[in-house]
Amino acid sequence: MSGPLTTPDGRYIVVRGRLWRRSDPALAPEVRQALVDELMAARRAVHAATRGGDAGALRQARDRVEAAKVGLGERGPPWWRDGAPDLNRRMARNTSYAAWYAGVEDRT
Repeated sequence: MSGPLTTPDGRYIVVRGRLWRRSDPALAPEVRQALVDELMAARRAVHAATRGGDAGALRQARDRVEAAKVGLGERGPPWWRDGAPDLNRRMARNTSYAAWYAGVEDRT
């Protein structure tokens, strides 16, 4: 497998037709890895807090997930600086990527 489908400009991956913002490619590899490690730990904490029924721990764990995602550039202000809108979580067919995505779908 070559990895997820990525928009031509590298800003998004496409999962089941939906755009998801990619991590900021300008992040240093060690910074990116530390943030990914924190994200995975935070997700495990969400799972544990959910199982344990601890609302306070769940809120803290979800806040950690959000902070890691913002640090990675997947949430918060877009990491690109050309003024293009953020289309995160939108269906590709309903965005400026529609023609490109239709061509990709035709090849599959």
